[in-house]
Amino acid sequence: MASTVYCIDFRASFKESLTAKLVRLVKKTGLSDVVAKRDLAAVKLHFGEKGSTAFIRPVFVGSVVSALKEQGARPFLVDTNTLYAGTRSDTPSHLETAVKNGFAYSVVEAPLVIADGLRGLADVTVEIGGKHFKSAYIGTDIHHADSLVCLSHLKGHELSGFGGTLKNIGMGCASRRGKLAMHSTVSPKVTSKKCVSCGECKKHCPADAISFNENKKAVIDEKKCIGCGECIVVCAVGAVQIRWNQSVPVFLEGMMEYAKAVIQEKKGKALYVNFINNISPMCDCVNHSDAPIVRDIGIAASLDPVALDQASVDLVNREAAFAGSCLKTHTAAGEDKFKGLYPEVDWEIQLDYAEKLGLGKRNYSLKMLETLGLKD
Repeated sequence: MASTVYCIDFRASFKESLTAKLVRLVKKTGLSDVVAKRDLAAVKLHFGEKGSTAFIRPVFVGSVVSALKEQGARPFLVDTNTLYAGTRSDTPSHLETAVKNGFAYSVVEAPLVIADGLRGLADVTVEIGGKHFKSAYIGTDIHHADSLVCLSHLKGHELSGFGGTLKNIGMGCASRRGKLAMHSTVSPKVTSKKCVSCGECKKHCPADAISFNENKKAVIDEKKCIGCGECIVVCAVGAVQIRWNQSVPVFLEGMMEYAKAVIQEKKGKALYVNFINNISPMCDCVNHSDAPIVRDIGIAASLDPVALDQASVDLVNREAAFAGSCLKTHTAAGEDKFKGLYPEVDWEIQLDYAEKLGLGKRNYSLKMLETLGLKD
C-alpha cells in the first residue's frame, strides 16, 4: 500500500491565507494523532547560516507553533550545532544567528533550544544495530522530546544530492560526534592547478587538516580530515572536490541509520513537512543562497518521511529549470535537476536504504488540498 503525502500550492484567497492553509495541511496529515496535550513538542528545523536566505520563513514556523499550542502541546524550536566552523557551531552563536534570521520569540512564539548543548557534546546513545553504526549519538533534547514535527527546506546538497526530511533528521539531529562519525569516510581532494592559495579552505577547516606546500597550493591531510565538506563549499574557484568513491554511498547509508535512531524513538509521534520553495542549489549551511533552480511548488506533509522526500523530489523534477539559474544540464521538465547539480551523486541511495531500514515507503499517493475560496 502506498503512503499518503498531502500537498498544498502557494495559492491563497480572501477566505484562506497561506499560513492558514499550512495549518490545515498539518492537521489533515494527522497532527492530532501525533501530538498530545502537554507534549514537549520538538519542532526540528534549520535556522539558516548567516548570509543564507532560502531557509523556511519564520512566519510559517509560527503558524505551526500556533497549531501545536491549540493541541495543548508545549512546542520549542530545535536544531543541533554544526561540525564545521561557522555561525552555528556553538550554542551562543547558533542562537544569535537564529534570532537575526527572524526566529525571535516575538515572531515564532516558541523558545529556541540547541539540542546538543553548548559545544555539541550533549547527546544520548541510541542502539540501532546498523550495517555501518551499531549505535548513534542524538542531541539530548530531541531524544527526550515527547513528539516531533520536522520542518525541512528542500534544496540541492553537495554531498547527498538533495536535502529534505531524512537529511534534516539524520544529520540534523546528530550531536557533534555523530556528525563526525557520518562524515569521516568522505575525504575531499585539491586540484592544484585551480588552487589560488587564498587560504579560505584552511581558515574554515574544523580539523586543521589543510596546509600549503612549497608551491603555496592547499594540501589535505587525509588522516586528520573529518570529511565535513566545508572546504568544498568555501572554495570560490572549485579547486576542492569530493573524492568520489565508495565512501559517498557509505555516507548516505550512515545518515539513514542516524535517521532511524531518531524515528524509532518517535514511532507514531512524528509528522514531517517539506517546504518546496526557494529551491537553492546548495545547503542552507552555506553563507549565501544562489538563485532557485525551479519555481516555488508548494508545501508537502506526511507521516512517512521516505514517501515525503520521494514525492518532493518528483515534484521538483517535473518542472522546467529557471533560465539563468546555475543548472546547465537536466533543465527540461521531467529531467533530474539534482543530477544536473551533482552528476556524480546517486541521491536515490538514501531513499532505497531508508526503505530497507523500515523508515517508510518510496511508493506514495499524492493528494493536493485546494485553496478555500478559489472555486466558490
